[in-house]
Amino acid sequence: MKINKLLLFFLIATIFSFTSHKYYLSLTQIKFKENAKAVQIITSVFMDDIELALNKDYNIDLQLTTKKELENNDIYFEKYLKSKLSFKVNDIAANFNYIGKEYEGDLVYFYLEIDNINQVKSIDIDNKILIKHFPEQQNLIKSKVGSKNKSILLTKENHQNKFKY
Repeated sequence: MKINKLLLFFLIATIFSFTSHKYYLSLTQIKFKENAKAVQIITSVFMDDIELALNKDYNIDLQLTTKKELENNDIYFEKYLKSKLSFKVNDIAANFNYIGKEYEGDLVYFYLEIDNINQVKSIDIDNKILIKHFPEQQNLIKSKVGSKNKSILLTKENHQNKFKY
């Protein structure tokens, strides 16, 4: 049933992408890697949206994927993500390490990791990425711990969730 809802969501998102109104969506994928004793996180956002948000918030001019791109832009990305994205693992606040970013098409992928995690019984997430600048922003969260997959769509009004495994 949840898979059907997820497929329906992506179908609707695809339809909206062909209309004149822009659709604001990010995807955060969370996966517990037991052998690495780490929770690995990949967050993808539209490049133009994150660029606009950081330029306004930090009074900078990122100019992503151009010759004029700021060399130290990872400082701003990390600062922004740490202010808009937080986690608890097993009800304990968990700081993530910013590993880096990658550009692909019109998306930016951010790689994050929470280390020294032996097991995962629950993950709390608070995701306010891009909500300040785009009130219609929706942040899809997908998680996998062992064989259990869970997902939720977070919004400005509901930007927190707890996954129990």
